Amino acid sequence: MEIRPILSALLRNKTGPILVAVQVALSLGILANALHIVQVRQAVSARASGIANEADVFTVQVRRLQKGNHQEQLAAQHRETDTLRAVPGVLSVASTSQMPLSRSGNYTGLATDRKQFKSTLTTSTFVTADSLVKTWGLQLVDGRDFLPAEVLEVDENTSNEFPKVAIITRQQGEKLWPGAASFVGKTFYFGVGDDARDARVIGVVERLQSPNAQIGERGDFSTIVPTRLTGDDASAYTLRAEPGQLDRVIKEAEAALRASSPTPVIVKVKTMVEFRRDRYRADNALAWMLVTVSVLLLLITSSGIVGMASLWVTQRRKQIGVRRALGARRLDILRYFITENIMITSVGVGAGVLLALGLNQLLVSQLEMARLPAGYLIAGAGVFWALGIAAVYGPAWRAASISPATATRSA
Repeated sequence: MEIRPILSALLRNKTGPILVAVQVALSLGILANALHIVQVRQAVSARASGIANEADVFTVQVRRLQKGNHQEQLAAQHRETDTLRAVPGVLSVASTSQMPLSRSGNYTGLATDRKQFKSTLTTSTFVTADSLVKTWGLQLVDGRDFLPAEVLEVDENTSNEFPKVAIITRQQGEKLWPGAASFVGKTFYFGVGDDARDARVIGVVERLQSPNAQIGERGDFSTIVPTRLTGDDASAYTLRAEPGQLDRVIKEAEAALRASSPTPVIVKVKTMVEFRRDRYRADNALAWMLVTVSVLLLLITSSGIVGMASLWVTQRRKQIGVRRALGARRLDILRYFITENIMITSVGVGAGVLLALGLNQLLVSQLEMARLPAGYLIAGAGVFWALGIAAVYGPAWRAASISPATATRSA
């Protein structure tokens, strides 16, 4: 089939084809970027926190109405730890100052030289008197866990003592000492200048996300230090339950803590599943909103293409009848309209690809988004080509099925 007659016909009546091409271009440009953003957000919300089997892990915060002194708080923490460990179904318990994905935590600048004027990176500091490696199932890739003798007991109100050993994440080690074969035994500093406090790396874990779980490598800059802190009226513990026993363990742990305390306490519990859900609530909401908008936009575009194709076919029923009377087959009529629609859609797809790339460049420069993969453009082009063919197929086939006499008489 020659393209020139089809092109001439389109140029004689440009308004309809231009509207369809513009609609396809706008839809492709928006849809490609919207679905790319959805994929990026979903990948971010699915990132591993470093905690194995998050569904079995939860945290318990115990707030005492009577604060007590340093020794009384130490005794209370030991009692609460022993009480939690005695609950049936509890596999491990550890005190912790914060939780990954909790959006609230302590951050400290780190340096590899006391003489630095600026920190090399900012780390989230997890303070524990037990083994977070065991309780959270962290993957220890080098070195060892803390020894009981390395755990300090510090009253935050009266002491500035700080532990001399630490466990860090692999990504943090690579940022502090690029190219090093091992980070164990290396010394780093909390802060800079004369007041900086040194610590030696004794262990490296593969991953441990910070409370904010920032996008990129910063989300895995975490440090664990062995300290039992007092000075506050609350203590926090993280527990691992046996698989499938979480709900029961939570109820029994709450009851056991209240029963074991000589004074009233306020107990708050939150699971890792809840931490993850709350941390990524906005990301998931944005993803679903974009999916909804994409579906609506695709439906609107489809309706526009179908409506315009039906109008074109209806307006040319007499032409179809004449061609049929001159010997054109139904397949010839159908092929004509499909070719015409592919030409219009191709113009829209070409403009849409340019628009999509332009929008993506804007997102990359302003919001640090990832580059739009070519697969989204290829898939989008295929969708709209298929949509154009499907839209014109039905009306064209029905019109081509009418007898020439009826088509010319009804025109």
